Amino acid sequence: MATPIHRNGSPSAVSLQGFVLVGFGRGAETQALLFAAFLALYVVTVLGNLTMIVVITLDARLHSPMYFFLKNLSFVDLCYSSVIAPKALANFLSSSKVISFAGCATQFFFFSLLATTEAFLLAVMAYDRFMAICSPLRYPVTMCPMTRALLVLGTYCGGCLNSIVQTSLTFQMPFCSSNRIDHFYCDVPPLLQLACASTALNELFLFGLCGFIIVSTSLAVLVSYGYITVTILRMHSGSGRHKVFSTCGSHLTAVSMFYGTLFVMYAQPGAVTSMEQGKVVSVFYTLVIPMLNPLIYSLRNKDVKDALWRLGQRHSLVREGGQ
Repeated sequence: MATPIHRNGSPSAVSLQGFVLVGFGRGAETQALLFAAFLALYVVTVLGNLTMIVVITLDARLHSPMYFFLKNLSFVDLCYSSVIAPKALANFLSSSKVISFAGCATQFFFFSLLATTEAFLLAVMAYDRFMAICSPLRYPVTMCPMTRALLVLGTYCGGCLNSIVQTSLTFQMPFCSSNRIDHFYCDVPPLLQLACASTALNELFLFGLCGFIIVSTSLAVLVSYGYITVTILRMHSGSGRHKVFSTCGSHLTAVSMFYGTLFVMYAQPGAVTSMEQGKVVSVFYTLVIPMLNPLIYSLRNKDVKDALWRLGQRHSLVREGGQ
């Protein structure tokens, strides 16, 4: 697994072919309970996000900019939970818990890409609501299909850039004799603990880049909702206010959960030293939030609930026609 290179008789850097994901440790019963919990969260995440994607794709009434972005959010949630959960589930049932060096780097690259993409996408969704509520006459022109596609492409480009920087900085470091990652997936904070060289530059980039992403996207959300709040207060229709609050409330809930957990994990200088806290927070934003997002957007959104009902009715009619 690791071949030590000795200098003056003392162990130094090692050539790693793989890592061991320690995960949550503890006994077989705890591992079985964690496997059941992770499996339940992942299954609900997959079903919920796939349902959102299918419903928005099939229902013509949901072919609007807001639901275009929501479909992309469901796709990102589905992908980045799938980067983490299958390997974690396999490790709960395995005694070795090994992941190759290339596998670890690949997992981290895609996780970082998708998590950063989601941060940018949530900011884009706030801008979309700002345009729809504050400039309704210009909205159809501003949010034309080309603009929507470019905005989504931009979120992926931003995620890819951050992921390339973080992955290259992390995996070019020399690692010491231990290859045991104190986490259930490959992430920067536990990997930095295995490094032989100084990690100051990596921590600076982690704190700086993540801080910039969180602050800039949060600012975009706050400014957008500041204007939205002023516009809502000027509305005379009570039903109009209720509909806007319902739509925006779902998005604000998703934003608060996602940015809050990212800040706790990455955007504070002491975050990289608290691994036990990090594991719990990581479960929340890799599995719990992707599971909750479809529920938040469907249960609080009349259009989505109506679309689900129409899809169910159509399926029932098809079954009756087949009989």
